[in-house]
Amino acid sequence: MEITQEQKLYAEIVQKAWDDAEFKKKLITNPVEVIENFTGKKLNLPAGKTIIVRDQTDESAVYINIPAAPKSVDAQLSDAQLEAVAGGIIGPGGCIPMPGPWIPTPTFPKDIFIL
Repeated sequence: MEITQEQKLYAEIVQKAWDDAEFKKKLITNPVEVIENFTGKKLNLPAGKTIIVRDQTDESAVYINIPAAPKSVDAQLSDAQLEAVAGGIIGPGGCIPMPGPWIPTPTFPKDIFIL
C-alpha cells in the first residue's frame, strides 16, 4: 500500500508535535496558521470548515472520535435485492448482510475491556 502525500504530511506534523512542545501548543491553538507555516503552503479549507486539534497524548484516557453520520441515500432496491430480502439470505458465518455504508469500528487498547 502506497502512502499518500497527505498521509506523509500528517505523520510529519504529528512527529513534530511529539518532539516540540511549543509547536504542539501552537498547533492546538491555531492549527491553520501553524500548518501553513510548517508546509509553506496555504490551506484550501472549504467555506465554514475548521481544523480542530486535540492533544490525545494522555495515556490515562481513552479517546473516541465520533465521525459525522453518513448521509442517507434515497435508493430503490433492484428486483434481485428485493428477492434477497424477501428470501432471507444469510451471509458468511450466519450473519445477515447489511446494506449501506461501512461503519468504522474503534480500536481500543487490549486491556480496556475485561472479557
